[in-house]
Parts: sequence; structure tokens; C-alpha cells
Amino acid sequence: MTAGRPAALAAALRAGAAGLYRAEAGVELLISQGSWLRRGDFTGPFIVVTPGLAGRAAVAVIGWDDAVAALDGGALPCGGGERRILHLAASIAAGIPADLGEALTGLDRAGITAAARAVLHAGGHRDATVTLPSAVPPHLRRKIER
Repeated sequence: MTAGRPAALAAALRAGAAGLYRAEAGVELLISQGSWLRRGDFTGPFIVVTPGLAGRAAVAVIGWDDAVAALDGGALPCGGGERRILHLAASIAAGIPADLGEALTGLDRAGITAAARAVLHAGGHRDATVTLPSAVPPHLRRKIER
């Protein structure tokens, strides 16, 4: 399984995380971001896939510690949103410390929604939905109206 097959890789990651709320939440957050599973420099070194046997699905796991070390060491160049999501996903899934102030305040609407959903999922609320209010937060609306 390679970076060219992100849907199959996502399914294998979900199978590998199944039943572990934190792992499921971290994997879903990473999948929701969209680009990491398309990058060979991420999927090759940091995801291990075990093929399914006897009709069972393939299972994959992420080496979160190594992935974050590579990210922080400059070996995984990426945009700010990608960086934030990988840090948050690794923190939720594997307990790797993340600066929540930096990570959360820099996310776009899709990212902050996915992060909130991941936190709820990790806390046992698997089917929780997150709905954000209008596109402009109230504290910024006043500045725009002036």
C-alpha cells in the first residue's frame, strides 16, 4: 500500500485503530486533513501496513513519535495547517505533547471542526457532531462592521 492509495490506507489505519478511542480519534483527524496520506515521505517511513489474511482487512499503524520528530526536525516540510493537524493527531492518539495554543488558533474552520470532533471522540463521544456558528466569530464581527 502506497501514498497513491489513500482510501485503502485510510481504511487500514481505521482497522488498526478500531476500538481504541484515542487512536481512532487521532487517525480520523489525520485522515480528515487530506494530504498526509498522499505523501510518500510520510506514508513510507511512518506507517506500517500488515496485509489482511483469510479475508480480513489490512491493518496499519502510524509511528507517531518518529513522524513528529521528523516534522519538528524539518524532514517533513508542510504548510501550517498540516503541521498543526499532525501535532494534534499525534497528541490525541499517542500522548505526544502539543502546544494547543499554537495548534488550535491557527486552524481554519475545517481544521478546528475536525479537531473538536477528535477531542470528543477521544473522550468516548464517537458519534458527536460539531457545528460552528456563522463564518465570522462574534469578537471579530464588531471589527468588520466598523
